[in-house]
Order: sequence, then C-alpha cells, then structure tokens
Amino acid sequence: MPLPPDIAGLRPELEAGLLALGLDPQATVERTPPTEAGEDRLAGALLAYLALLQRWNATYNLTAIRGPREMLVKHLLDSLAMQPHVRGLVSLADLGTGPGLPGLPLALATPGLAVALVESNGKKARFLRECVRQLGLAPRVRVLESRAEAVAEPGAFAAITARALDRLAGILAVGGHLLAPGGRLLAMKGQHPAEEIAELPAGWRVVGSHPLAVPGLAGERHLVEVARA
Repeated sequence: MPLPPDIAGLRPELEAGLLALGLDPQATVERTPPTEAGEDRLAGALLAYLALLQRWNATYNLTAIRGPREMLVKHLLDSLAMQPHVRGLVSLADLGTGPGLPGLPLALATPGLAVALVESNGKKARFLRECVRQLGLAPRVRVLESRAEAVAEPGAFAAITARALDRLAGILAVGGHLLAPGGRLLAMKGQHPAEEIAELPAGWRVVGSHPLAVPGLAGERHLVEVARA
C-alpha cells in the first residue's frame, strides 16, 4: 500500500534518527510474508506503521498527537530510544500499550523478540491486531485484550515495560506477576523518578537508571530498570 505523501516525506528524518540511535534503517525486519505493508526494511516498516496509526487515529482517536512529524519523534523515536536495553531478551510484555507503544516499534527493530501487547481498550486492541496482520508480525507479536492484572501468564516474560501506565509501584502491582525469575521492569519515564523509586514496595529494587537521548526531543527521558530484590 503506497504511503501518504506526508508520511513518505518523513523518511530522511526517520533514517537520520535511527542512525543516531544506533539502528540500521535498512535492517531486515523479521516478518511473516506476504504482507500488505510492502517493505521489509526497518525504516519502511516503521513508516507503514505510522501511516496505519495516522489513518486509524482520524476515526478512533488512538493518540492525542496528530501531526505525523510529532508522531515520528514522540512515538517512534522515543520508543526506540530504549531498544538497546531489550536486545537479547526473548520476551517482552508491553502493559497498557495503547496504539502499540513502545512494543510495536521495538518488535520491528529487534529480531527474535516476542512481544505481547496488553491493552484493555477494544478499539485500540482492534487497531493493534490490524497492525500485526498488515506488518506480518504474527505469531511473534500477540495482542492481549485485557487489563494487565488479568493476564494469566505468570512468570512468562523476561521483561515488562510501560510507557505511560502508572507510577513504578502501580506497574509492579498489576504486572509484576508476569515476570520470570530474574526478569525486569523497564519503565520509561521523563525526569529521573526519585519519588517513585522511594515508593517501591518491599521485595523490589532499582538495578539501573539510564538517561535516554531521543533525536528531535528536547525533554528529559529515562529508562528505569527494576527487579526483585
């Protein structure tokens, strides 16, 4: 399916952003052919996802961000800034993923990573299933239309993540049961969340905190890693 001109025109900025993040825009995406999205390279697959998000957002209000360039920076590149920290993982559950962030971009950019997109909102879950179909990501990427606390897969994931779901303690309360032994919460935050870290329940500890540089984004971003004590 041809990309809309306003999406296709973002390719140079996307490719520059991927290179700044240490990602190859021409890397082959692990997909199940045939696919309707067309391209099998990372930049093309990400633009195809962005086109789907723009089209569905016009009707279903999946995200408050409307402009394609703003989506590129605040959704795609922001999500991919944490990609170095999921390399080598076998499985990831993205809790409250909304329109698939950060789970879908991470799945496209990380061969071998199995991703469960956990989303209770019906219209967002329908969008996610269409993305998985058009982008050729099944069965490596699954959509779980459920609240995180109701996902009955205890200990099934090497990591869980959440981009805008809750404070650290809240994420662990609803999703901590999904972590395998030695598993980690990879929580995306703005400023370093010192207050949230102080609120961590007994039995959990911070094992890493990493400032993230997002191309085109001036604000602070941090990735906080939490594991069982």
